[in-house]
Amino acid sequence: IRRRNGREKVTYDHPALEKSLGRTLGIPLFQEQLMQIATDLAGFTGAEADQLRRAMGSKRSPEKMERLRRRFFDGMRELHGIGDGAAGTPESIEVGQKVWEKIVAFAAYGFPESHSQSFASIVYYSAWFKRYHPAIFCAALLRAQPMGFYSPQSLVADARRHGVTVHRPCVNRSQALADCEAGGTEVRLGLASVRGLGKDAAERIADARDRHGPFRDAADLSARADLSVKHMESLATAGALDALVAVADARSSRRAALWSAATAARHKEGMLPGLSQVEAPSLPGMSLVELATADLAITGITPDCYPTEFARTFLDDAGVLKVSGLDAVPDGTRIRVAGAITHRQRPASADGVTFLSLEDETGMANVVCSRGLWSRYRPIVSSAPSVVVRGIVENASGAVNVVADKIERLHLGMAIGRSRDFR
Repeated sequence: IRRRNGREKVTYDHPALEKSLGRTLGIPLFQEQLMQIATDLAGFTGAEADQLRRAMGSKRSPEKMERLRRRFFDGMRELHGIGDGAAGTPESIEVGQKVWEKIVAFAAYGFPESHSQSFASIVYYSAWFKRYHPAIFCAALLRAQPMGFYSPQSLVADARRHGVTVHRPCVNRSQALADCEAGGTEVRLGLASVRGLGKDAAERIADARDRHGPFRDAADLSARADLSVKHMESLATAGALDALVAVADARSSRRAALWSAATAARHKEGMLPGLSQVEAPSLPGMSLVELATADLAITGITPDCYPTEFARTFLDDAGVLKVSGLDAVPDGTRIRVAGAITHRQRPASADGVTFLSLEDETGMANVVCSRGLWSRYRPIVSSAPSVVVRGIVENASGAVNVVADKIERLHLGMAIGRSRDFR
């Protein structure tokens, strides 16, 4: 990447390597290049080059590797006068050793070029859909859950930051899985996203509605879709019954739906009308925090906000930046940033360094935690759902990281779901 960005000169350990490594700027990436190097530098036949590729696999045979190493150095000496420690000039000996060491190291990460092309195609198609059809892209990812790196909450939050309106589940509008509305520009969450409902019950609701028309009230829904008390209470908690309640304000309709859900579930076809439908009394409306808490508890998604918004006044007063503000911070500046921890990762190759993905209502940031910092703040950084991070901004390369030097617990007043850790 440094060479591609013009920050490092393109060099080759030997002129014969330019043919195989020219298009990747002197750095081996693909298994096919390994085979080309063996052919150009050591005179391997096609069959011998393939043997080398196979020998470099995960189940390496020391005996086979040593035999191929001797063949490789013999070929380099015969073709190019490159020595292996027993013959040749000091310079050629150094070149031979360097090439072989790079080949061995390369074998740990090299992959077929066809894999690279396939992955590049998937990335391009995905980026194209996200750019031109963000609602459809979001709905498609939600329909494919469980999958991938990001949770449904992060997918919805990202879509909303890109201008997509996301609606809660609704028994008179939703399908079993997430779908699009408004000509493919808005997302409607699916009924199956409601915890405690299940896909079978979600499909029964959608099928009953599509066959015989919208549901008139909660009792009609329960009877036609054969729903239990648990089903009805889950739907009410998710706001999926709001359309059946004669209350205009969503904050009040959620309470009204919860009030009548269990009673309505006891109504079955054949019963006299009105016996099981209880009119909710005038109830106080739920606050925005209470609505968001209910959404998180029952679907894991807050479709019209992000939990950090409720602490933003406090965070602003404390001088804590939004994630979206990190791009404008000069490289090397110490700042504070806060958010929900969505991922904790510790790659085997990172020498004990842990990476946190920190998300707020404006975006996601990468936080780097050294081994010492993790040890010092382990009780917080290993389990807190949301934190305030103090650290140094690194953005000289255009990708923003925060190298943490202090971590504090952030109390958002609600359960925000579990992070995806060390996957």
